[in-house]
Amino acid sequence: MKKRHWYDYLWIWSIIYFALGFFNILFAWLGMIDFVVPLLFAIFGGNKLFCNQFCGRGQLFGLLGKDLKCSRKKSAPRWLASKGFRYGFLVFFLVMFGNIVFQTYLVAAGAGSLKEVIKLFWTIKVPWGWTYTAGTVADWVAQFSFGFYSLMLTSTIIGLIVMALYKPRTWCTFCPMGTMTQGICQIRQKIKK
Repeated sequence: MKKRHWYDYLWIWSIIYFALGFFNILFAWLGMIDFVVPLLFAIFGGNKLFCNQFCGRGQLFGLLGKDLKCSRKKSAPRWLASKGFRYGFLVFFLVMFGNIVFQTYLVAAGAGSLKEVIKLFWTIKVPWGWTYTAGTVADWVAQFSFGFYSLMLTSTIIGLIVMALYKPRTWCTFCPMGTMTQGICQIRQKIKK
């Protein structure tokens, strides 16, 4: 049996993150760890160690799909792992993230008002007002929280869907963070030559 390490339990982080955000949306900011750390590994380490070993979301999909048998374990269509789809999804993801930042800016500048709503799949509005008490922090801080939590929740739901339909870690083949870190690693390799 494979020896377990502390990082084999980082799947718990994914569950804690969504649970905390469900009760207080301001915890959504903790998700920035999942944005920044993989980039730091790629930029300074030149590797995808975070994706391969420390990604709590990937571990969660593996646990649910493989260990708890929630996956059909079928091969995904090739186009999901194609360069065109991966980079297209990355661009779409970055545009959605840019929209979150822009909406946050509008609220900070006073040109927009706080929208206490989670958007699933970037379109389905789910009222989420109970998770935030107005005036706790600046409205722009809360606005970013609602938008970022929406992004994280939507991408996790997409990951769960492809996990159930295909192999457990199918999400990892087109994960925007994985695509970005892979691109950074490739650039680093070219610079070293």
